[in-house]
Amino acid sequence: MIDARRIKLRPLPANGDHLPASLSPVLRRVLLGRGVSEAEQLELGLQRLHSPAQLSGLASAASLLADAVCDGRDILIAGDFDADGATGTALAVAALQAMGARRVRFRVPNRFEFGYGLTVGLVETLRDELPEVLVTVDSGIACNAGVSRARELGCTVIVTDHHLPGEVLPEAHAIVNPNCPGDAFPSKALAGVGVMFYLLSAVRTVLRERGWFGPRRAEPNLAQFLDLVALGTVADLVPLDQNNRVLVRQGIERIRRGLARPGLLALLRLGKRDYRHLVASDLGFAVAPRLNAAGRLEDMSVGIRCLLSDDADEAMGLAGQLDEYNRSRRELQEQMQADAMQQVESLLDRLSREELPLCLCLHDESWHQGIVGLVASRVKDTLHRPVVVFAPEAEGSEILKGSGRSVKGLHMRDLLAHVDTRHPGLIQGFGGHAMAAGLTLSLGGLQLFESALEESARVFLGDRSLTPEVFSDGELSARELNLGTALALRDLGPWGQQFPEPLFEGAFEIIDQRIVGGAHLKMVLRPLDGHEPIDAIAFGTLPEDLQGNSALRALYRLDVNYFRGERSCQLIVEHLVSVGKG
Repeated sequence: MIDARRIKLRPLPANGDHLPASLSPVLRRVLLGRGVSEAEQLELGLQRLHSPAQLSGLASAASLLADAVCDGRDILIAGDFDADGATGTALAVAALQAMGARRVRFRVPNRFEFGYGLTVGLVETLRDELPEVLVTVDSGIACNAGVSRARELGCTVIVTDHHLPGEVLPEAHAIVNPNCPGDAFPSKALAGVGVMFYLLSAVRTVLRERGWFGPRRAEPNLAQFLDLVALGTVADLVPLDQNNRVLVRQGIERIRRGLARPGLLALLRLGKRDYRHLVASDLGFAVAPRLNAAGRLEDMSVGIRCLLSDDADEAMGLAGQLDEYNRSRRELQEQMQADAMQQVESLLDRLSREELPLCLCLHDESWHQGIVGLVASRVKDTLHRPVVVFAPEAEGSEILKGSGRSVKGLHMRDLLAHVDTRHPGLIQGFGGHAMAAGLTLSLGGLQLFESALEESARVFLGDRSLTPEVFSDGELSARELNLGTALALRDLGPWGQQFPEPLFEGAFEIIDQRIVGGAHLKMVLRPLDGHEPIDAIAFGTLPEDLQGNSALRALYRLDVNYFRGERSCQLIVEHLVSVGKG
């Protein structure tokens, strides 16, 4: 139940509306509320991608990689253990092979053995089969020591990353990262897989100019790999600016036509999603968790091999392994979340909600380091404040691995940098984004870190509050609650981070209700201003949440339901709204 006072109508610009006159009022206000006011912003074809010309380091990196392809050098793609890193790694291997690279392989660090990125320890394991060219994906910008060691051993090192850099950049032969100082690339929101896609496009251009392609070696169409780019971009929760929306839209359209990697289609099948009706949230909720589970619990190489497989049976077998990992991940997460919320409840027994620290630090020696980010995210959503969750690096270890999740207005990585500046040596290593970051800490430093993080948060927040707000796109009339509106909204996607799916509010009479799946409320509702009933579902809601009322006020998404070949519109109820308090 959400307090009506927390619901704000999404603001619209006062002027500057240059959208097509044919758009309905609903679509117009949804787009204007998300900063889309020009007709060209609706164009999501590949021709709308930003030119790579301003992406610093791209030309030198592309030239080095093209040299390696032409000379038949041994290329190693050093990936990362999340979905962005896995898709970027699979993309690099598959696309370089398609361009004629004869010797290309991958290595992804086991997070429990080496930690994040291109560490010195990981580099040392490469000495027996030392690659001539080493390319990082979705990491490397903070791996100064690892890059230096690889160079000492004779590797040509190319770093591709999108994370925020530290004060000193690694001494790689080339760095491609739109967030490097002085980089003029218009979109700073590229995911790691997006950076790799741009690099591979540039490599293909260099090879074309050198006459590498011809009758005996066809030039590949890199659009065939946009399914991987879409998956990694959605999974990494980067902002869906127009450039990323182009990448995701084009990938989704290929998937809907069945033109996707067998492994991705297998993961969709296991997630009970129909690829023909795919939307971005299906990638985020059905595919990404299964892929990420490998890196959280075991070894992401299983996920990368699944994405690389060209054999449907092999891909399904590997996807099945990922599905099993995901089941285990869910069980661990449920237990850890219960433990974490018990710690929160203990705090609330002593403090009011208003007296809680701005930043919560939670730790248990039994927790699994691969799951801490998921738990931090759930607690953050519950309490609407930054949360950092710690687990031992290994059983009995005094070294803690932490993962933090933040809320709008408090930049998580900047908070950690502020703590690091004020308390040098306290944090052994950190990196990340505004909303998510990771760090390493000694158990003995946890108490000091907790107080230091709170002090930094108060400096950053100033006199602002952390009261959460939910933005509504207003009400839909009964005549707008139909399949046509639902399909039109679906076609405006992809929706995602910083381009949120429309959320409407309204009052309804409850015609019928029943529990499905043991924990979800399936309803038939009728708008108070209309006559036609409409199906609705409220996940994680039970009849008692309605407090015996025969009517409800709700925040909802208008969704297209596909069932036995038929389409209908339904409401996905996100929040029940408390009335009489606004």
